[in-house]
Amino acid sequence: GTGILVTNSPRSQAGVARQLGEIGVDLAAHDRIVTSGDVTQALMRLHGGGGVHHLGPARDLSIYDGTGIARVPLDQAKAVLCTGLFDDENDRLSDYDALLAEMKRRGLTMICANPDKIVKKGGRMLYCAGKLAELYAAMGGEVLMAGKPFAPIYDLALAEAARLRGRPVERAEILAIGDGPETDIRGAADYGLDALLVAEGLTDASDGLGAAEARVLAAVPHARIIATVHDLGGA
Repeated sequence: GTGILVTNSPRSQAGVARQLGEIGVDLAAHDRIVTSGDVTQALMRLHGGGGVHHLGPARDLSIYDGTGIARVPLDQAKAVLCTGLFDDENDRLSDYDALLAEMKRRGLTMICANPDKIVKKGGRMLYCAGKLAELYAAMGGEVLMAGKPFAPIYDLALAEAARLRGRPVERAEILAIGDGPETDIRGAADYGLDALLVAEGLTDASDGLGAAEARVLAAVPHARIIATVHDLGGA
């Protein structure tokens, strides 16, 4: 089969490949990487007007590479690219109130490179770019989302699968695998894909796989979950 790794990482596919290699992931486990960063670059070209302010950590700056888009101060920006909190381990959401208010006052569109709101890192849950986007939208700010659960990243993944296989790929042939109810599972459901739920990431399976799956289905009633597992070793 063909494996496409679809990730909400705000980095380009080349940046994610380097990151995976650094932590020892076997790159033969997938055939292609499609990232939120890839989709984000297209949105930057469409909406950035040549100058985009960066809201996020310095480790994500590679997303500007090859775009021709300048990283500029807020007062020169046509849009704001949000890749996350500046320091996701120590910052509080309230630290961003003034910045978001100033963005709203200037009428700037936020391009959210990672729709994830939280991520599990070690034993901690950390806020992601999607949480700042949620706060900005609640203020009335315009937000453009690049990754899961939104269709553009799946369109790109489907196109890559077709290119690799040398023929069109039907959605009925695809199995989506993930742990995030609001990203992986909702994205698959909205796109018309069957899904395998991995219930040891963002989904709590402490009271059993059946209970975990039931909670996800309550949140995403149209999900087509064909099985729920603790990890891919048990799939």
